[in-house]
Amino acid sequence: MSTTRSTEGAARSQSLSRGAVGEALLLIERAHSGTGTWDDVHSLLRTITAHNLIAGDDASLFFGAPAVAFALHTAAGGTDRYAGALHTLDASVASVTDRRLTMANARIDRGERPQAAEFDVLYGLTGLGAYWLRRDPLGPQLQGVLSYLVRLVQPLADDPAQLPGWWVNHGPTITPSDHFRDGHANVGIAHGIAGPLALLSLSKRHGIAVEGHVEAMTGICAWLDGLRQDDAAGPWWPRWITIPEHHTGTLLQHEPPPPSWCYGTPGIARAQQLAALALQDADHQHMAEDALLRCLSDPAQMARIQESGLCHGTPGLLQITHRAAQDAPPGTFTTVLVQLRDRLLSQGRTHEDGFLGGPTGVALALETPRAADAPASLWDACLLIA
Repeated sequence: MSTTRSTEGAARSQSLSRGAVGEALLLIERAHSGTGTWDDVHSLLRTITAHNLIAGDDASLFFGAPAVAFALHTAAGGTDRYAGALHTLDASVASVTDRRLTMANARIDRGERPQAAEFDVLYGLTGLGAYWLRRDPLGPQLQGVLSYLVRLVQPLADDPAQLPGWWVNHGPTITPSDHFRDGHANVGIAHGIAGPLALLSLSKRHGIAVEGHVEAMTGICAWLDGLRQDDAAGPWWPRWITIPEHHTGTLLQHEPPPPSWCYGTPGIARAQQLAALALQDADHQHMAEDALLRCLSDPAQMARIQESGLCHGTPGLLQITHRAAQDAPPGTFTTVLVQLRDRLLSQGRTHEDGFLGGPTGVALALETPRAADAPASLWDACLLIA
């Protein structure tokens, strides 16, 4: 094997979304629940950690040292299993987090707009914050991420348009488009503001808050309320808004996006349910639960699902609904949970590999109903829905 191919293979193995780290989460969940073996887990983790772990500026919850650390933490499950490796990795992930925070805060000080990868769940500081919430909730890294998110919510100083601080100057894809020549504000949980809202909310529910924490949460919720559409499909939100939509208050998107974890109503609704629970806002909680229930009960919306993976498809909806049901009045989601599981069991194989788009995520979502309450390993913490 050439050095280049070997390096590419090592990098891919450190991917949570498409590589071996995601596969490890499935083995870990099964080992914790007693349907798999720890020998299988140890073998795969040894293979992953045999290479130098990536801890540069492209490292994130879904790639490199932080992704591997998340897998090891889920495997540890409150024991001293992998304690030595985790101690080493914690130092590496702390270095990544601190460096990214320094760059992000300096960018705000300069009055420049962010890239989505600065703050989002998959590539940015929100994802790193999700790791620290589980690994070291009282430590300085989580405090730093939460304080940064409070700053992110505010418009940039001297911005005449007073755009949200998470407004980016690029489109949602790598393909340039005149539609996004002035950037956009992303609404979803994977790459938009619902992700920071979820982290702020989960932290608050754990009794962890920084100065301006509640104000940031209520500000995001108010912004989402301003975008909410209430029609025959129930409450829903657009994937993003552009400058013309922001200035006129009129959306160019006239129907709900396909239901999904990453961009659609289910992920956004779960983030708002978490916020309502943290803020003890019963009305907002009911709205969020109603949005999720009506979305999943609407044949027209469900017919728009085009993919089979955790990120865009039914597995993600099943996992979100399990988590939402734990916090909702008993029986609220009983019927749709059965429907989603039946839908998932009857769907064809995914056309992608890995955790977010492939069979690993499908298998993990199907493991959840076996548990009496929640996934044994809490693997879905990386999705910021729990």
